[in-house]
Amino acid sequence: MHSDAQQPVTHYLKRMKASILSVGQELLLGDTINTNASWIGQLLSEHGIRCTEVVTIGDDAGQIIGSLDRLFAGNDLVIMTGGLGPTHDDITKATLLRYYDDVLVRHQPTFDHVKGIFERRGMPFSVSNHAQADVLSKADVLFNKTGTAPGMWLERNNRFLAVLPGVPREMKYLMTHKVMPRVKRINGEGASYAAYYLQLTGIGESNLSDIIIGDTSHLTGEALTLAYLPHTHGITLRISSYAPDTTQARENARPLLEHIRSRANEFIFSQEPGEELQHALVRQLAGAGKTLAVAESCTGGQLAHLITNVPGSSAVFLGGMVTYANSLKTGVLGVPEAMLNEHGAVSQPVALHMARSVAQQTGADFGLSTTGVAGPGGGTPEKPVGTVWIGFWSRDHHLALKATLYPDRLVNKERSAVIAMDVLRRHLSGIKTLPYGLTFSDAKT
Repeated sequence: MHSDAQQPVTHYLKRMKASILSVGQELLLGDTINTNASWIGQLLSEHGIRCTEVVTIGDDAGQIIGSLDRLFAGNDLVIMTGGLGPTHDDITKATLLRYYDDVLVRHQPTFDHVKGIFERRGMPFSVSNHAQADVLSKADVLFNKTGTAPGMWLERNNRFLAVLPGVPREMKYLMTHKVMPRVKRINGEGASYAAYYLQLTGIGESNLSDIIIGDTSHLTGEALTLAYLPHTHGITLRISSYAPDTTQARENARPLLEHIRSRANEFIFSQEPGEELQHALVRQLAGAGKTLAVAESCTGGQLAHLITNVPGSSAVFLGGMVTYANSLKTGVLGVPEAMLNEHGAVSQPVALHMARSVAQQTGADFGLSTTGVAGPGGGTPEKPVGTVWIGFWSRDHHLALKATLYPDRLVNKERSAVIAMDVLRRHLSGIKTLPYGLTFSDAKT
């Protein structure tokens, strides 16, 4: 057993390879979502370390040993989380005793720390809690000031194991303050990492890859990769570049970045990691000094919900009306009953009227509307489930476009709101085309 300050690591790897081993039956059963693995993977990538694999297993000694053998065969580092608690199903330490042919010793600083936590809370300090201070004698102890289970750092044959608690807050503290300093000493400055994140919407993943961006194999390689990450609001493109220093990594990524921008610029709404469309739209409206109001039917307030999630949206968003029933479309928005009778609520004329009415009633510069068949029922051969009309109004343009979406109600609500926001984003950006290759009517009402 060693303290944090002892035995600096001098082994040097140009490009360390690592894997993540998540232990816990709750992860396999779906009781707990494995957010730890995604967070660790991102952290490793940011430090130029190649994460080759994520493995999730139950609390089973045979699986733990078998997984460690296999992962160490192809990796320099394994990050292991879970199974360090005080209950009978937390078997990680007992299994590692066998794997490293070791014995447990008590780490007094951890014992005093855990005892102090229980005393401050007025709780009994049981024998099982005493055992949380027991660690492998061959391990460097990773003192956990945020919880009761210490981490451990083990080495054998130039293969390194970081053993961490599964509680996300405790794991993140130990990874940041205890594990990564060791990894940096091992890995040296052999690989720096630069990443670009492009947020796109208004096009499907296959069309973006095959038709718009095309083959990028001449621009990519082991040290420069392009990943397509689809989600509800669109697609995130992640460019990952590795080089001896960050400046070179960014320079190496430039040709690929320029290739994508030259071909897909109309679909790119942000280059901020994790930023969603509503954030970019609010920023555009604020920059233009314009305001927005919405009239929603099939989205049921989803459009207003997304926009008002953005801090500062009150400066540009005047309000919204959820006119779900036809009586409210007529009574609140003034949609003529004759129009509803002739065309139905899910129609171009109704979408046009809703967008114009909500803007004029509120004094907004722009009006957006949604009306459709969200599903799972209510569809007809002429208007199947997933049929949505989206209206747009400004003082210079008044149009409606038709989208044919999915048989899933919640997905249809979300996607309809995203398309509506994208129509306005494109207008503010001076883009003449519409999302997803949709057609539109420029009919005035």
